[in-house]
Amino acid sequence: MCPEPIMKEKVTLKQVYHKERGQSLVELALTLLIILTLLAGTVDLGMAFFSYVALRDAAQEGALYGSINPDTDGIRDRVKSSSSTPIDFSAFPDEDIGVQIVGNACQGLTNGEPNGVQVTVTYDYILTMPFIGAILDTNKIPLTASVTDTILTPACP
Repeated sequence: MCPEPIMKEKVTLKQVYHKERGQSLVELALTLLIILTLLAGTVDLGMAFFSYVALRDAAQEGALYGSINPDTDGIRDRVKSSSSTPIDFSAFPDEDIGVQIVGNACQGLTNGEPNGVQVTVTYDYILTMPFIGAILDTNKIPLTASVTDTILTPACP
């Protein structure tokens, strides 16, 4: 006598797809969260770098002005009027714009240190993405740009 064949339940492709649909959604949610966090951090750090470039340009503008007219208040005014975007320098307090006459202005280097007028500008870039600040454990990125130029006026002997 032949044994009766055992009937197995036939699994269709539609049933397999239906069972995996929830898994795909969870994978998408987790992956999207990671990708968007990286993208937001990249945009925020790119804007911080853009602000640093503006800060460096403002310090260079002040040092160039100071090399021709070494007046501390005039240098600060020149830095404050250098740009309004992405950083509004006109609202900067004077303590964030350091001006210093270093060494003998007419001698290039002394003991490896540059001489002349040194302009240092500091700025705290505030992160725009709040969860990036939680990851970095700070809400600000301190930026500092410093430029030293030789004083040309009065003319060096």
